[in-house]
This record gives sequence, structure tokens and C-alpha cells, in this order.
Amino acid sequence: MKKISFTLATAGMFILGTTTASAALLQDEAAAEASKSFTQVLKEQFIQGGPTFMGIVLLCLILGLAVAIERIIYLNLATTNTAKLKQQVEDALASGGVEAAKEVCRNTKGPVASIYYQGLDRVGEGLESAEKSVVAYGGVQMGQLEKNVSWLSLFIAIAPMLGFMGTVIGMIQAFQKIAAVGNLSASLIAGDIQVALLTTVFGLITAIILQIFYNYIIAKIDSIVNDMEDSSIALIDMLAAHKK
Repeated sequence: MKKISFTLATAGMFILGTTTASAALLQDEAAAEASKSFTQVLKEQFIQGGPTFMGIVLLCLILGLAVAIERIIYLNLATTNTAKLKQQVEDALASGGVEAAKEVCRNTKGPVASIYYQGLDRVGEGLESAEKSVVAYGGVQMGQLEKNVSWLSLFIAIAPMLGFMGTVIGMIQAFQKIAAVGNLSASLIAGDIQVALLTTVFGLITAIILQIFYNYIIAKIDSIVNDMEDSSIALIDMLAAHKK
């Protein structure tokens, strides 16, 4: 009787120890899964999506970010303190004439300073000629500001389309598998549908990221263009006052 009790106690302790170890193992796995960073999860999902369409979507993101960063740097360098420049040009006109004002514009970066220089350079031919030069050169500078922005909008449009295409192709493959097997099983096509939907998710993520940069760039361009228009009017007024 004592031997049976000892055996039962030993078996109970073994079962309890095994259960505790299993619970601890499950807790460790859950903690490891929870501790995964967002980038790790994103990388795993990206790999599951397949190299074909995911690679193209990634290329759109890289090229779009390259264009966006280049434009942001260019626009920030093109931004000028127009109020300060206007005051400097006005003081130079009053003290040293047109040549002194042109020297101020040569030493200042940005499209506003370039427009000022063009107007000052043609003022000897009359105010009308100076105004035409300012308007024409303003159009040239606007083209420089908007350079490559159309490529950014193209990547924004293409990325989700590529994602949808990957999803459609994945769904077609899933239904082809169902047709080949002959019966509908959720487990049979769940993996294919998941992979197909991942391309759409990453296409939309790419478009959202690039759209944010695009809106910032457009707002920056609009701000600079408004400064250019205001400065053009101010320059003509200064030249008219200087001519008197």
C-alpha cells in the first residue's frame, strides 16, 4: 500500500512539473512574440508577400522617397526671407542705384532674388520690359520648383495599383488550387489569400507615406510661388518709385 501511494505521488509530481514547464514555455513564447518590434513584424510580413510585387512596391517607395527628399532640400534652400531682401534691395536702390541692388540679388540665393535680378537687369529698357522679364522668369522658376514632382504623384498612384494586382493574381491562384483539388477548404487557400492581401497592404502604406511628402512639397511650392508673385509686384513698385 505504501509502495502504491509513493508511486501515485511520484506520478502526480511528474505531471505537475510537466504542466508547469509547458505553461512556462507557452508564456515564454507569448512574451517573445509580444516583444517583436514593429520593424521585425513588418519585415516578416513583407517576406511572406513574395518577392515579385513586393519588390516593385518597395522600389516605388525608395524612388518616391528619393524624389521627395531631393525636392524638400531644394525647396528649403530656395526659401528666402523676402521681407529682408525687399528692404535690402530698396536701400541699395536708394543709396547705390540699380547696380548696387543687382549686387544684393547676386549675393542672395533663391528664386525671388533671381526674379529681382532679372527685373533690375531690364529696367534700363523701361518698366514694361522689366515687368515682362519678371513674369517670364517667374514662369521659369516655377518650373524649377515643380521639377520631378510629377514622378512623386506617379509613384503614389502606381503603388496601390501594384498591390491590388498582386492581390488579384494571388486570389486567382487560390481559386485555381480549389479547382484542381475539387473541394472548398478554408485551410487550403487561407495562406494564399493572406499572401495576396499583403501586397495591397504594403501598396497602400507606400502610397500613404509618399502622399504625406507630396502634400508638404506642394504646400511649400505654393508658399514660394506666393512670395515670388508678391515680390514681383513690390519690385515693379520700387522701380517705378526709383524712376521718378
